[in-house]
Amino acid sequence: MLIDRRTNALKLADFGLARAFGIPVRTFTHEVVTLWYRAPEILLGSRHYSTPVDVWSVGCIFAEMVNQRPLFPGDSEIDELFKIFRILGTPNEDTWPGVTSLPDFKSSFPKWPAKDLATVVPNLESTGIDLLSKMLCMDPSKRITARSALEHEYLKDIGFVP
Repeated sequence: MLIDRRTNALKLADFGLARAFGIPVRTFTHEVVTLWYRAPEILLGSRHYSTPVDVWSVGCIFAEMVNQRPLFPGDSEIDELFKIFRILGTPNEDTWPGVTSLPDFKSSFPKWPAKDLATVVPNLESTGIDLLSKMLCMDPSKRITARSALEHEYLKDIGFVP
């Protein structure tokens, strides 16, 4: 991530693990995205993923910018997954339909309850917490889209060029 403090421009960089975007969703490898920003569906072995993984990554970066430290600094895939679960709660069929069918989901995973994100990212106002919670929704089918995120109340005063 590159930030020009003079103009407040933010640019994403390092697309070494980028994938071509296509419709319909293609089957991909799970060896993508820097570990700390990797979406739970990838960590759980899904081979069918799309743009929600990018929204997850942006949510992780958003929290990191506010906290001035990574939100989920895992040192292995399982450690990363457990760091996510400890904060957002261990998913189940009620919170994420189909999660138990993902290749790397284990019914033996510890069952952590979700924490209040406002305690995890205490310097973020309530509208920011709302946006962050929608970006870090575990179920990718319910995760906010990039377009909807840009239209969120938290970003209402920021002009952007589509």
